[in-house]
Amino acid sequence: MPNLLNEMPGLMAFVRTVEAGSFSAAARDLATTPSAVSKSVARLEKKIGARLFLRSTRALTLTQDGQLFFDRVAPLLRDLDASEEAIRSDVAPSGRLRISMPSEMAPLLLPRLFGSFAADYPNLHLEVGLTDRFVDLIREDYDVVLRVGNPAPGDLMVRHLADLPMAIVGSPAFLKTWGNPATAEALAALPFARYALGGITQPLRLPDGTSFIPFGRVDCDSAAALIQAALSGLGAAYLLRCLVAKDLAGGTLVTLAAGFAFPSAPFNALHAFGRTVPLRVKLVCDFIAREAKALEAI
Repeated sequence: MPNLLNEMPGLMAFVRTVEAGSFSAAARDLATTPSAVSKSVARLEKKIGARLFLRSTRALTLTQDGQLFFDRVAPLLRDLDASEEAIRSDVAPSGRLRISMPSEMAPLLLPRLFGSFAADYPNLHLEVGLTDRFVDLIREDYDVVLRVGNPAPGDLMVRHLADLPMAIVGSPAFLKTWGNPATAEALAALPFARYALGGITQPLRLPDGTSFIPFGRVDCDSAAALIQAALSGLGAAYLLRCLVAKDLAGGTLVTLAAGFAFPSAPFNALHAFGRTVPLRVKLVCDFIAREAKALEAI
């Protein structure tokens, strides 16, 4: 087996090329030239005896071997990169902190993140991406990803932050027309503004563990759209309670099926640093955990 400890430049060039999408973009990140990156990757391919990329004038495509190699090597390099910071706890955190979170959580988390957290750690450069899709944490080069729901099995490290209560809401006019369901059968008979991901309608899970696919004429792929549909009386909506707390307090939405104890949704932070977590990642996870605990009580 080849000794890869002497191939650190090639390993770094390979991983950054995958993450950045091209030799040119990787070269900018590594402060070198595309030619140097390409040659480093070529030497690495010769060393391990496998083609990592399929090259053409228009595209750079990862091979099957390349994907397997990337999946093993990228977390190791991230862990190595975090090692120095992990043991130097006396040094103020600095550098880039790249975070992904669902767009629906942004109004609840960003004011304090950009205010209190950013003020406490002025040497951190914050990059925040808002999306409801599950990003490829390693390939898209995120330090930490915040997500609602149970994470898919994999090699990522998962830190549980909070359990967020769910609620079914509707407009006062919707309640007057359809009534307030007291049974599972009555609940299933309500029209919903449905949450759909990739064209697949998500089920509504009941306290007894059963679930059903709601019917309705509005499908949305974000909580913001679901809320607007509910406000317009187009259907009931099944949402994180913290997202509609102000609407419930103001009376523009009302709680439906209050007698049902719906299961809470887990709120997690995911990263790929293994057990050597950089200080900047630990600090932001600690901060979000404190903020999320307050959302549990809403």
